[in-house]
Amino acid sequence: FEAECSLIGVRALDGTTKFWPLTQNVHDNGILALSHPGGFSAELQEEAEHRMQRLMNHFDYRGVLTLEFFLHEESLLVNEIAPRVHNSGHWTIDGSACSQFENHVRAISGMPLGDTGLTQACIMFNWIGEFPPRDRLLSLPGLHWHDYGKAPRPGRKIGHATLTAPSWEALMTRAAEVAEIAGGAFPALLERLD
Repeated sequence: FEAECSLIGVRALDGTTKFWPLTQNVHDNGILALSHPGGFSAELQEEAEHRMQRLMNHFDYRGVLTLEFFLHEESLLVNEIAPRVHNSGHWTIDGSACSQFENHVRAISGMPLGDTGLTQACIMFNWIGEFPPRDRLLSLPGLHWHDYGKAPRPGRKIGHATLTAPSWEALMTRAAEVAEIAGGAFPALLERLD
């Protein structure tokens, strides 16, 4: 396959449905390391939304749902269905008008759904096993730090950072700085983003 991606959607009690941008996911040793929303064509976004809409309608689903896909020859192959908020959508906290967490609560409690559009270009870095130098990273513009309060250990997601910028070009310049400071596999993984 050419890429891994996920679509996160939300369906309210009245059947109203909204979707966040299709998100490219890059894994390191089988664990999600990077997520970048909004880098796919309108046609792929539409195909992913159509599949999720059919699934949500069939099950009369309420709340947030995530579909993970493999992109193969311009087609989406479903890899995983997660009936919940999802790590690949944690970027929505800082990069979307309304996060997956807030919209889940809105959906199941009968409130109107919030806007799922991007507020800026963004990318999410997962902190796995240990934290990189926090203070150095927080000195970068547009970096939003999230610590899950979990004890560090190999292979465990212990936090993430969402990096936002006014354009894709500015985002990738800043992301290269984050990758360099964070070290490990991040510089090579960043090159895998389209």
